[in-house]
Amino acid sequence: MNSHPCDSHTSAVEVTNISGHGLWILTGHREMFLAYEHFPWFNDAPVGKVLNVEEPSPGHFYWPALDIDRTTEIIEHPERFPLRVHPRIVWHRHLAGASTGWKPVPHQKLG
Repeated sequence: MNSHPCDSHTSAVEVTNISGHGLWILTGHREMFLAYEHFPWFNDAPVGKVLNVEEPSPGHFYWPALDIDRTTEIIEHPERFPLRVHPRIVWHRHLAGASTGWKPVPHQKLG
């Protein structure tokens, strides 16, 4: 019996197109579009990091270099999942005085 344990956990998935409006991924015989309007994390991401996508389980897609994971349901019905963080906002822990909690801080480039 020829068994490939590494291949058994990841299905074949690939990014087939990147445009000014979003990206297309192909898994099996299904192609899905991820519009930047609904998935803004990909808009300014380097192409190499966008192309590096895995499908660790059926219908679950993961971009390890970007630490982004999405499911088929989220991709096909983004309106059902309205809560998303704007890519230009970084959440920092605010511990000043009596007001503790998380607050958004505009993203700043480092160095």
